[in-house]
This record gives sequence, C-alpha cells and structure tokens, in this order.
Amino acid sequence: MSKQTITVIKGDGIGPSIVEAAIEVLAKAGCDFDYEYVDAGLTALEKTGELLPQATLDAIARNKITLKGPLTTPVGDGFTSINVTLRKQFSLYANVRPVISFKGTKARYENIDIITIRENTEGMYSGHRQQVSEDGLIAEASSIITREGAERIAVFAFETARRENRKKVTIVHKANILKSTSGLFLKTAREVATRYPDIETQEMIVDNTCMQLVMNPQQFDVIVTTNLFGDILSDLCAGLVGGLGMAPGANIGKDCAIFEAVHGSAPDIAGKNLANPSSVILASIQMLEYLKMQDKAEKIRAALADVIASGDRTTRDLGGSFGTTDFTQAMLERL
Repeated sequence: MSKQTITVIKGDGIGPSIVEAAIEVLAKAGCDFDYEYVDAGLTALEKTGELLPQATLDAIARNKITLKGPLTTPVGDGFTSINVTLRKQFSLYANVRPVISFKGTKARYENIDIITIRENTEGMYSGHRQQVSEDGLIAEASSIITREGAERIAVFAFETARRENRKKVTIVHKANILKSTSGLFLKTAREVATRYPDIETQEMIVDNTCMQLVMNPQQFDVIVTTNLFGDILSDLCAGLVGGLGMAPGANIGKDCAIFEAVHGSAPDIAGKNLANPSSVILASIQMLEYLKMQDKAEKIRAALADVIASGDRTTRDLGGSFGTTDFTQAMLERL
C-alpha cells in the first residue's frame, strides 16, 4: 500500500511552531505519512504576491488531506478570507467542530462532549449580493439556502451521530423569523431526521440554544446548523472547554478534507515559544479518525489528556508556565 501524503500548510504567526509540534506527535505515535509543505496566507503573500498560490491549491487537490495552521487574511484591502475561499474551491460543505472537556484546563464546565456540524458553503457567508449604496448609507447582503445544501449537511450530521454512537441531534434554526431561508433549512433537516428513527431529534431556536449552552451544556450531543449560526455556536462551545486553544476543526467535502487549528495566528506571541499546540494536535486526531486510524487517534488523545490533567509542562493558557517545545516533549514522552 502506498503511503498517505498529507499537504501541510504551516500558516502564519504561531502556525509553524504548533504544526511542527503536531507532526512530531504524529511521528512518535507511529503514523507513517509523507508530508508536502506548501504556503498560504501572509507567508505566501510575501513569497509569491498571492495569498493562495496555485501550487498550494494543486497540492490540496492532489493529496486530498490537508493539515493547516492558522492563516492571516489581511483585514480590508478587498482580500477574501482564505478559509472561505478554500471551502468554496473544494466544496468542503461540512465544518465539524468537536469540543470535549479535559481535566486540568481552566474551563468553567466539566463533562462536555459536543460536536457542532455547520453548513460551510451557503447562508450568509455565500458572499452573494454584498453591496453598499453609493452614498454609504445602506448595506445589503443576501443569504442563500438550497434544499440540496441543507439535506447534505443534515445527512452528514445524522450519519456522524450514528457512526459515533451519539444519542441526539439538535437542529438549530431561526425559522420563526427567517421563514424563507431558516424555514427551508429546518423543513429539510426534519425530513432527513425521519430516516434516522434510532436517533433522538430536537429543534431549537438559535438564541435559546445560546442560553441553554451556557445554563446546561451537558444536554447537547450533536448540533447541526447553518453557516453563520454555526460559526458563533462553535466558538461558544469552545469557550465551554477552555477556549479556542482546545478546539480543532475539520472542513470535509466529498473527497477532500482540511483539518485545522481554529484559533488565530496570534502574531503577538509568534516566535516566543509560548503557544499551546493542543488545537492542531486535536485537529490531527480528527484527521486520523477520518483516515480510520482510530487506535493512533486514541493513543494521542490519551497522551494529551494526561499532560493537561497532570499539569506536566503545560502552557500559560492551561495554568502552567512552559512553552510549546516543553509541552510537546511531555506529549512525546507519553507516546
């Protein structure tokens, strides 16, 4: 069998150091991958004058699996978000953001285990008809939901729930007000739910969902929702388990997937050996699960849980005083 080649985008700011940490961890866990390194974001802009060079797109298409660090899209100047561009380019319609409680974090809650599944290509982020009037007094943007897009993400959510032995899927919407777009999403997701009688289905309005997540997050299992709501809710969920440093994300399409740290590039601490690599390590665990390498995924997750629980060489955000390399070393010793 030929070796799996993984496209690696180290990213900007703290990206290179945390991605290297994850790759060391993968190697120590016995994952025998080949890696093809390519650039995107500010690093690519400086080298090639482009945020997303064609060579990078070609590598992602060729290898089908990508591990990426945080990228910086310059604010303003008409630059489109690189993440949004990648999702559109490769039809990565499902954004999967699991959060799980690790003992030893400074999180406000315990026993959280929630997967947020967000439609990634439609809704308010489709970029359709974004315009500002000439006098600058009126701005307009359109949200587009298709039955096909809604069905695809709902099926993905229920299939994920079934595969991972989850008990419940919560469909999050705003159909009481956004009767057309959110209404179509809810109606379609309801129809899909009838095909999965083994899984409990719940419907919840997005504002109530936010309140319930703060008051009693343990009631949630799998959440499925549209693009904008999913963006907000997945960050809220990350906050339940200690912040974005503990939250990975996967962008999955029909035959291509990108696994990433979901936090920013943190340029203020770049090159200072301070960053917590957990998000990218957790993203690589997601990648292993996608590749059906469950045993290796479990091995790395157990090592990470032990490092954090014992407070062994943890970074500042986890209450320790150590750096990226120390944290990584503590992981490697356990593997």
